[in-house]
Amino acid sequence: VSQLNLTEQNTFLAQGTLRPDLIESASSLASKKADAIKTHHNDTELVRNLRAKGRVIEPLSDFHKDEVRALGRDLGLPADVVQRHPFPGPGLAIRIICGDEPYQGNDFAETNIILGQIVDFATAKKKPHSLFSRVKVSTTEEDRETLLVITSKYKIGATLLPIKSVGVQGDGRTYSYVVALSSNDSPDWSSLLFLAKLIPKVCHNINRVCYTFGKRIKFQIQDITPTFLSIGVISTARQADHVAHSVLRNHGLLSRISQMPIVLIPVHFDRDPIDHIPSCQRSVVIRTFITNDFMTGVPATPGKHIPLEVLSEMGE
Repeated sequence: VSQLNLTEQNTFLAQGTLRPDLIESASSLASKKADAIKTHHNDTELVRNLRAKGRVIEPLSDFHKDEVRALGRDLGLPADVVQRHPFPGPGLAIRIICGDEPYQGNDFAETNIILGQIVDFATAKKKPHSLFSRVKVSTTEEDRETLLVITSKYKIGATLLPIKSVGVQGDGRTYSYVVALSSNDSPDWSSLLFLAKLIPKVCHNINRVCYTFGKRIKFQIQDITPTFLSIGVISTARQADHVAHSVLRNHGLLSRISQMPIVLIPVHFDRDPIDHIPSCQRSVVIRTFITNDFMTGVPATPGKHIPLEVLSEMGE
């Protein structure tokens, strides 16, 4: 504010704050009991101070995203404006996981073992590990029957990544591990989605499950590519975001997918530890999201919400 020669006495702030922004940042305008799920740029201490003085103009703060889009259509705004995907206020930099050393807590090795028991349940059931009981007590009989069918048909690998991702579990924000599923078989998306729901149910220290395109991951990831918000790193994220959304736009699918954040993570897959190749590459995450209110939602299912050939083109 001072850099722009503005003072609180002569300044009004106008912004497009929505109801979910206030709820997720635990604003007293929305709830007196909610946990802070996001640190939202539309609800900082400065903004709250200006609000208290009646100097913030937020005409959409009582509306959810779907309601704002309905307003836009009623006002006759162009479809590409109304259906535009939400964009992070601080820019794409917010979608880059940075760090200069891997995150491996005391639970890393144990969690890896439990993951192995889950994705190879058919074998683990015959020769159970001492941690197999953790899988049994955290799942229903129906869960285990489905798991047995899936793991009898498909060989799926689960790799625990040494990074922390922000996520929501229950009604609170968590910083937890990410799991990468992979396979030499063609992806069976219904099975993968089942595993994606089951894994955090068994391992509460995992809040995201991804599928890795390509071959099954052979080697555990022990380190990360040092990543900071440099011009080169941000340019890579920007380019990946442009490529992915261009494919979606060219196929006329922008309105079918509610939001598709493209995330850059400091993970370099499939390096044989014997070769001593340093971690120097990064990976791109395509996070498809379908929702009405931008509060709760589901991932887009390939082959159902998004055609497989579109996903393949995006990956290529």
